Amino acid sequence: MRPVLVSLVLSMAMLAGCASPSASFYRLSADPSLTAATARAASRPVIVGPVTVPDLVDRPQIVTRSTDNEVTLNEYARWGEPLKSSIADAIAGDLALLLASDQVAPASRAIADANAWRVRVDIQQFESVPGDAVAIDAHWSVRRFGDDNALTGRSLVREPVSGSGWDALVAAHSRALASVSRDIAGAIGGSGLK
Repeated sequence: MRPVLVSLVLSMAMLAGCASPSASFYRLSADPSLTAATARAASRPVIVGPVTVPDLVDRPQIVTRSTDNEVTLNEYARWGEPLKSSIADAIAGDLALLLASDQVAPASRAIADANAWRVRVDIQQFESVPGDAVAIDAHWSVRRFGDDNALTGRSLVREPVSGSGWDALVAAHSRALASVSRDIAGAIGGSGLK
């Protein structure tokens, strides 16, 4: 009986040692330190979306750059929702703070409004280097629904990663998106869009 018990305990210990690590899930967020811009607040609803991202990062795994020519997909560090949705949510949250408006929402949760300003964001680069920095290159436009006139802009942001670990990397991306949001809010607040 004792050899069977010892064998069972050793087998269980080996299986426990072979258990794979569990995945962690992350999401981008609005920057709570943002305050309303001095420019005129949004008088119309603002709908954020669509948002596009490069195919390389449009996946559940967080993609990081290892070298100039190598990237890593981490199976255990994942986005909690599609990256496009998370970016739209973060920018909408930032714009709500910057424009001092409760009429800002991502397109996925917005009610169609012919008077709304539509914010389209095309992310050209969404780069992550753990322990170093993140970089975002965003082309964006603001237009009223059904109107061909648009304000356009480009935001190039490099944000240092403060610390190690995935939390620090994701927080740096949230801060970088807050910079993109400041540019968009400045265009909305100072625009001639009526």
